[in-house]
Amino acid sequence: MELIKAKYEILTPINRELILRDIELAGRTCYKSEDKITKDSAAKFINMIIKRGHLSVIEHKSISVKFYIDRGISHEMVRHRLSSFSQESTRYCNYSKKGITYINMEDHFNSAETFELWLSAITHLEYVYNKMIELGESPQIARSILPNCLKTEIVVTSNLRQWRTIFQQRTSTAAHPQMREVMIPLLEEFKIVLPEIYGDI
Repeated sequence: MELIKAKYEILTPINRELILRDIELAGRTCYKSEDKITKDSAAKFINMIIKRGHLSVIEHKSISVKFYIDRGISHEMVRHRLSSFSQESTRYCNYSKKGITYINMEDHFNSAETFELWLSAITHLEYVYNKMIELGESPQIARSILPNCLKTEIVVTSNLRQWRTIFQQRTSTAAHPQMREVMIPLLEEFKIVLPEIYGDI
């Protein structure tokens, strides 16, 4: 058994100038104002369209992020229907070969006693899973006893507008603490590389 912290990895190389240039070109097509494009006009133009709510223009660019989160949180993630998802399959992955990895919940419990109960439960479930595989059950059947805290890897690709929606919903105080654990630092990174698009969130 291994416990890891939830994390993410931005997979798409982010070229700020290229992204802003392409968005400005798409947006100015709407107004037939391509002749106003200059070397430094994109940021001002994008700030203007975002303030006006003309957000369809930022849908022309996408970013992929790989998350290492628990399966329970991944079930919330896939509700963002405009995104594309590729997720680790518990049907085909045989966790008895390399051991089971869980997302460490220790920081989210109210007491050490609760954490110990949780640790005891997942240790037992791992034993049962491995025993089922040993007795000839397939991973797709044995997975039925795996808990929500099982680590899963999921690649999420969203256009820039959808990322805004995800951040607005998943960094709020009403969002699940484990979702906020990955989404708040990811938003901070997006704000640094694309402040014109995410700086107001």
